[in-house]
Amino acid sequence: MIQIENAEDCCGCHACRTACPLGCITMVADREGFLYPQVDVSICVDCGICTAVCPMATVPCQGERVHPGELPLAFASWNRDDVIRAESSSGGVFNALMVTTLQDNGVIFGAAFDGTMTLRHQSIQNITESDKLRGSKYLQSIIGDVYQEVKSLLEKDRHVLFSGTPCQVAGLYSYLGIDNDNLLTCDLVCHGVPSPKVFASYMASMEHRHRAKTNKVVFRRKAFGWKHFSMALSFDNDTEYCRVLSEDPFMFGFLGNIYLRPSCHACNFSRLPRVADISLGDFWGVGDHHPEWDNDQGTSLVLVQTTKGQKALDACRDSLVVHEADLTLAIRSNHCICGSVPPAEVRAAFFNDLERLAFEKVMKKYMVRPTAWLRLLALPKRLVKYSLRWLQSL
Repeated sequence: MIQIENAEDCCGCHACRTACPLGCITMVADREGFLYPQVDVSICVDCGICTAVCPMATVPCQGERVHPGELPLAFASWNRDDVIRAESSSGGVFNALMVTTLQDNGVIFGAAFDGTMTLRHQSIQNITESDKLRGSKYLQSIIGDVYQEVKSLLEKDRHVLFSGTPCQVAGLYSYLGIDNDNLLTCDLVCHGVPSPKVFASYMASMEHRHRAKTNKVVFRRKAFGWKHFSMALSFDNDTEYCRVLSEDPFMFGFLGNIYLRPSCHACNFSRLPRVADISLGDFWGVGDHHPEWDNDQGTSLVLVQTTKGQKALDACRDSLVVHEADLTLAIRSNHCICGSVPPAEVRAAFFNDLERLAFEKVMKKYMVRPTAWLRLLALPKRLVKYSLRWLQSL
C-alpha cells in the first residue's frame, strides 16, 4: 500500500486514490492544508496498484516527441481576439485549443471554482462554459473522479483536452497506462501550488472586511497590464477587492515561496522534456528581444513537446498569432520551465504561527510587502497615519 513518509514525495495528484480497486484511499488534508492519500487498512488487500501508478515513482507514458533531441519547440503566441486575450491570464492560447477541441465534439477538463468557491477539476462541452476554465488559478485543484471520466470518454472514442499542473498530467498518464491519439494534454509552467488552508483564511479575511461572501476570484486581472497583473475578488454585496500583485498579501506570500506544497520545491516535472503534449506559460522578457511581440496585453509561451501537440497548435493558427521563438531566451526569464523554486527561509515559522496566531497577525507578519513599510519613511508625517491604516487593512 502507498505510504507517504516524507511530504515532498507526494504531489497530491489523486492517481493512487483513483486507481484503487477497492476504494480504500481517501485524500486528507495535513496541518498545512495539503491533501495526501490515507489508506483504510481494514479494507486494503495490499495489491500494490496504488504504488504502481504513482507518477513520483514511475515515468508516465509520453507521445512521440516532435524534436529528436527531446527538447520542445518554443513559440510566442497570442489570440487574435482582443477580448479573449484580455480575459486570459497570458495570451489566450488555451482558449484556441478549447475551441478546436469542441469543434471535434470533444470534452475539455480543467480547473474551475464550484459553488462553494472550492477549486475542482471540471469538464465542459460547450464554448459558453469556457470562461470558467480560462485564466490561471494559483491553487491545486481537487481531481476527484476526473481521471476515470477521461478514461471512459477515450474508450468511447471521444476527443479529450486535459489541462492541469504538470503533476496532474503525469498522474493522468500514470493512471491510464498508455497514451491515446484522442487525448491532448496541456500543462502549465508552474511556480508551485500554495496551501489551500492559507487561501481559505485569506478569503475569509477579505469576506470579513467586505461583510459579504466571495462569488468570483480572478488571480490575473490585467487592469494595470499583463506585467503588473492584479488579484481581484468580487463579493455578493457588489463590492470588490483589487490589488496589484506586489501589494496583495496572498500573491506576495505565494511568489515568495512561503507556503507552497513541499513537493513543489523538488518537482519531478518542472524539467525538460516536459510531460504534456503542450506546455503553456507567460513569455516573460519577450519584449527585451522582440518588442514587436509585447504590447503588455499578454504574450504566451507555447512549448510543443509531441507531434500530437504540434498538430493541435497548427489547427489553431487561424485564431492565433504565432512566432517561432528561442527556447534559451524563454528559459532565461522563466526558470520554472526546467527547475523548482526553493522554499522561503521562513516557511516553517510561517506554518507554526498559522496554527497559533490569528490569520490577520500572520498575514501582516509574513505576507505584507516589506518595501511598503519603507515607503512610509519618505512620506510627510500627516500622511503616515493614513498609510498605516491602509497597510493594517491588508
